[in-house]
Amino acid sequence: MNDRVAPAGLRRGLGVSPRIDPEIEVRDRVAFLRAYLVASRQRSLWLAVSGGVDSALTGRLASLAVAAANRDGGAYRFVAVRLPYGSQRDAADAERVVAWIEPTEVVTVNIAGAVRALEASLPGDRLEAGSETARDVARGNTKARVRMAVQYHLANLEGGLVVGTDHSAEALVGFFTKFGDGGVDVCPLFGLSKRQVRRLAAHLGAPEAIVAKAPTADLEDLRPGLPDEEALGISYQAIDDYLEGLPVPSEVADRIDALHRATEHKRRTPVVPQDTWWR
Repeated sequence: MNDRVAPAGLRRGLGVSPRIDPEIEVRDRVAFLRAYLVASRQRSLWLAVSGGVDSALTGRLASLAVAAANRDGGAYRFVAVRLPYGSQRDAADAERVVAWIEPTEVVTVNIAGAVRALEASLPGDRLEAGSETARDVARGNTKARVRMAVQYHLANLEGGLVVGTDHSAEALVGFFTKFGDGGVDVCPLFGLSKRQVRRLAAHLGAPEAIVAKAPTADLEDLRPGLPDEEALGISYQAIDDYLEGLPVPSEVADRIDALHRATEHKRRTPVVPQDTWWR
């Protein structure tokens, strides 16, 4: 079958350019974060830090933005939040990321108790009605939402904004939890493909092991450490090619288009009677 390219309107909506200058991208995204923090009249940026490249780059941008705001006479803070569920498989990577991004402060909250308490409060017959796989997926989404609830609770106490790590490759295929990692105040990586995220992280000097690490949401108990690409059934290289306007095999384009359609609801605010996009 013939190769296809992504529709121009889709690429424009996700803001990805096939050619970027890392120095300019870093400068502009740091300036954006600094300006938004100051304009919001909040006092801090809060970010959930895992052991992956997305949170590493986001954290470094946040650290640079706070430093820039403070050079202008502010007293802003950047708080990195560690949110393990029980024990974290890649805790050493998370510590490596924290050391590199240089936050003002680190807060650690183990979410296992909160997730288990939520499940324990649900009607038992409802829990048992689902399959083991369905229960595992539901728990994984709850982990993401509890993590976000923790970040907002802490940020609200101290006047802060919650920063997200989602980029346009994840946005294209809806690879985020609705009202979980997708529910944030500001997303400084939007408009970047996954390989561009890696490129900016490398440009800023992130540890090579973090830049090259296989991404995983690591939300499922039955399949711990499941790579994103295995969960999606498609590679980030193919997603990035499509985002950047490069031709991909028709079957790859079909898969990406199907994921995009199925997850359109995630990229929308709550549906109101006047909405027509879903019809």
